[in-house]
Amino acid sequence: MRSQYRGRVDSQDTRRADTRRAIGTWLSGPREAAEQMGVDLGYRGERLGLPESGPGAVAPPGRRIAAIVVDWALCLLVSFSLLSGRNQQTVGNWAVLVFFLLSALTVGTVGCTPGKLLLRLRVIGEGGSRLGFWRAVLRSLLLVVVIPAVIWDRDGRGLHDRLARAVQIRV
Repeated sequence: MRSQYRGRVDSQDTRRADTRRAIGTWLSGPREAAEQMGVDLGYRGERLGLPESGPGAVAPPGRRIAAIVVDWALCLLVSFSLLSGRNQQTVGNWAVLVFFLLSALTVGTVGCTPGKLLLRLRVIGEGGSRLGFWRAVLRSLLLVVVIPAVIWDRDGRGLHDRLARAVQIRV
């Protein structure tokens, strides 16, 4: 009887180990899980014909987030000092409008916002060409909605970039 009981404990321990492995895989993300199963996804940007690292490579998430923080701080400053009449309740609304205009105009003309310029990033079309104005407007509109920006594909592009057929690269 004791050996049967021990067998059940061992199978329970195995199930616990499998559960821990599954939770660890879930926490590390689907890319890590696929690579552990032997799927070769390549590096970020390989499908787009971009280099693995250095200038022209897909911009890392940390730099992109820092660029948005810089741009958002700039928009808050402009909206507070120039547009809201120093009314703190309307600053956020004006900042969203300023952010949209800043993003659409600067990305559509020079390919980067002030935050991206500071962090040496640029937005280009998938083929490597300049992103057209209307695609920049679409990208900016989706970025203001926020949800598409936090959904990324395996190349590290947000849904807003994917729908606008854009990619953020290192300069």
